[in-house]
Amino acid sequence: MLYAKQIPVKYDVDVFVAGGGPSGVAAAVTAARQGKSVYLAENNGCFGGSGTTGLVPSFAQFTDGERFLVGGVGREVRNSVIGEACDYSRGFTGIKPETLKKVYDAIVCAEPNIRFSFFTRLIDVLSGDGHVECAVLAAKSGIFAVKAKIYVDCTGDADLCAMAGADTEFGDETGTAMPSTLCSLWSDVDFTQKSGADFMQSLENAFRDGVFSVEDRHISGFFPSSDDSSVSGANIGHCFGADARDEVSLTKAMLRGRSYMDEFAKFYREYIGGPYKNMHLCYTADMLGIRESRRVVCDYRLSGSDFLARAVFPDEIGRYAYPVDIHIMKPDKQSYDKFLKEYSHDMRYGVGESYGIPYRSLIPAKLDNALVAGRCIGTDRQMQASVRVMPGCFITGTAAGMAASLAAQYEDTRKIDTDELKAKIKEDFGPERTRETEAGEAKRD
Repeated sequence: MLYAKQIPVKYDVDVFVAGGGPSGVAAAVTAARQGKSVYLAENNGCFGGSGTTGLVPSFAQFTDGERFLVGGVGREVRNSVIGEACDYSRGFTGIKPETLKKVYDAIVCAEPNIRFSFFTRLIDVLSGDGHVECAVLAAKSGIFAVKAKIYVDCTGDADLCAMAGADTEFGDETGTAMPSTLCSLWSDVDFTQKSGADFMQSLENAFRDGVFSVEDRHISGFFPSSDDSSVSGANIGHCFGADARDEVSLTKAMLRGRSYMDEFAKFYREYIGGPYKNMHLCYTADMLGIRESRRVVCDYRLSGSDFLARAVFPDEIGRYAYPVDIHIMKPDKQSYDKFLKEYSHDMRYGVGESYGIPYRSLIPAKLDNALVAGRCIGTDRQMQASVRVMPGCFITGTAAGMAASLAAQYEDTRKIDTDELKAKIKEDFGPERTRETEAGEAKRD
């Protein structure tokens, strides 16, 4: 069937950002603060992606244990949600999704150079000879086009880049991605109480008794919110085999995720008890928590070898330190034991250690006026499993926004001066810039 229709160009801007998750908000706000006109399209009804609509219950680390590694918009979001105290923890920090939504709203709405709309989906990209001509979007008002000088893909699934003709990779050598999780909110979890139960032994007992339909030993667990312990967020229940590129696969995974909630309620109440004996399910997320989707083939492929080398790059736009966190690929004990070894020992940093992220890992190899930020930048699977979390997305989103502001005059992301880019990112980092970046600079020197 051939379908053709003339559509209006609704926005003509310097920078178009597809996706309003942490990387998209950081990219849009950063570019706008450099005086560029920005249009930001978000498919859901709020900014924040997995941290809001997806109910992911906690921030991963913002630091290497000695220095903050996330500046600009990411640091503003963190401070607004969990406070400005200089906490250099490398652990997880609980978040409250409603608070996070309001923080994102306030930061974006404060920028006069940003126009945005919710409930707006990217459906196509028109491009030729590696140059994006326009993005095609669908909303309640109909289908329309957006023209920009630079396009930034913050969709999480590399939708814009894939539609524009960029090469992408997906999953492991068999084409299988990490399992997703349907996160949830629970009431009446009392963290002042203690449970005398051994968690792993209780889990094996529950498997023996047929409580669970899937023998999943990798359970991330519950997180109290940062400002209210009456409602807790949970990251429990892997949906194996979900493919973020396919709506039928996602539909089946959402159904499975919801079906797991009764199983987990029975397990925590009856086998763990203590804090969980009176718990009740409040809500499951409106979107699946996707850990792994497409990875764009970029000018540089950041790898697990770079992680082990604590790599430093001449075009470095940031540093990060989260472990390589590849969740179990199968629901069996062998997969869980492999995860424990790699995550707990082989691919985890000591205090003060970090790796660099080069600007080249944000440039799709086949496109000249597009950038990518967030979990789908140019990496292999190991490095994607580190940079995919929210603080990592803030880092790459900020860099993409700053780069887009510089590249708009050329309509070419490779024509900018990377030294100027780095200088502007450091300036955007804020008053602690010197301390936050000195590790990477010292290694380069």
